[in-house]
Amino acid sequence: MLRMPSRPTAAAYRTPNIDRIAQGGVRMTNCFCTNSICTPSRAAILTGQYSNKNGVYTLNDRLDPARDHVGKNLQAAGYQTAMIGKWHLASDPTGFDYWNILPGQGVYYNPDFLTAGGRQKHEGYVTDLIGDFSIDWLKQRHRTKPFFLMCHHKAPHRPWEPGPKYKDLFAGQTMPEPDNLFDHYEGKPRSVAAVGMRVGENMNIKTDLKTERPAGLEGDALRKWAYQLYIKDYLRCVQSVDDNVGRVLDYLDSDGLASNTIVIYTSDQGFFLGDHGWFDKRLMYEESLRMPFVMRYPGAIKPGSVNRDMVLNVDFAPMFLDYAGVTPPRAMQGRSFRANVAGHTPKDWRKAMYYRYWMHNDGDHHVPGHYGIRTDRWKLIYYYGKPLGMTGAHPPDSTPDWELLDMRADPREMKNLYHDPKYAPVVERLKTEMDRLQREAGDTPA
Repeated sequence: MLRMPSRPTAAAYRTPNIDRIAQGGVRMTNCFCTNSICTPSRAAILTGQYSNKNGVYTLNDRLDPARDHVGKNLQAAGYQTAMIGKWHLASDPTGFDYWNILPGQGVYYNPDFLTAGGRQKHEGYVTDLIGDFSIDWLKQRHRTKPFFLMCHHKAPHRPWEPGPKYKDLFAGQTMPEPDNLFDHYEGKPRSVAAVGMRVGENMNIKTDLKTERPAGLEGDALRKWAYQLYIKDYLRCVQSVDDNVGRVLDYLDSDGLASNTIVIYTSDQGFFLGDHGWFDKRLMYEESLRMPFVMRYPGAIKPGSVNRDMVLNVDFAPMFLDYAGVTPPRAMQGRSFRANVAGHTPKDWRKAMYYRYWMHNDGDHHVPGHYGIRTDRWKLIYYYGKPLGMTGAHPPDSTPDWELLDMRADPREMKNLYHDPKYAPVVERLKTEMDRLQREAGDTPA
């Protein structure tokens, strides 16, 4: 889950290797996930289907090994296929000739990996090992057959453990803060104001902060103090990811593969980096909803281009197949955006997207189940119930909440307009369109 802080300074952080992909191709500025949580998003990327169709709703669900997905389609078309790194779908991979994956989330240091031959511990730092295994597979592949490699880094997933090379990066520096780090949630739906994702307050002392809280520190002061620990470890982990992106790019250059290989850097969802005072993801706010997406294909994509079309994670699989000359199965709900990145957006391209997060009791985050619609300007979200596991000072009942946000006037999503009578016509239009998109996705109302 890679996202740059909302207010970095030029000197604060650089990702030169990820930038190489964008400079050589296209950066998608409106790429969104349809369910902002690891396992469901990974299932959507593979299957081209929304959660309600592929059966992977929460972290507790598994991808059925018999389910069709892009790896199987490419394998059937003669591609060599490999899955390396984080899989996190609770079943052994199918559709991949080679797989070498972390069990569950995996760990940062001396991790176990799973292959068809069994489980093996490897000495080293997980990001470097995933880079090693990916390059090794590329070196050993069949030289005349096309290939499809999914290199999935664990980093930067919490709890963050920076690699030894970067453990002291940014020491003594004060990192810039998001402008809404001290959001106190005035006017927010009650179920949103009560989520357990507050920087400092809801963090684990042992794994997140790695030090005891100073005595008497609370409120905004606690959030300010914890943010510095939080963001530095995040960026230290990302630095190792960028290094290993560079190693793969360098191998493609040295082996003469760069000119005819599509390279994509993306993530399974966005992440709160202190925005609204939160960490983690799940909610349908921009920082959680947006996915980084840069893509390079020399000769087909203009270097340094920017595309603002609305694309979704369910579109990835159809797009992969489009480039391979394979017709996507009818069960895939997404749509290839190959023409979009080439600068030829179809006239009937989507102007709105549908999102749904299914609540589940993970014991920590207390995020309500919700669904909504996002257009180029508006976002309407329906929070349809009390989060599981909530007790004490949380909302006393399961009364539904609504939120209307004007992305043009309020890009930081601070003001809920739903209860303002002036916006009633907007709400009604959005509800009608949301119902249509929900039906189109094959989903049903809460």
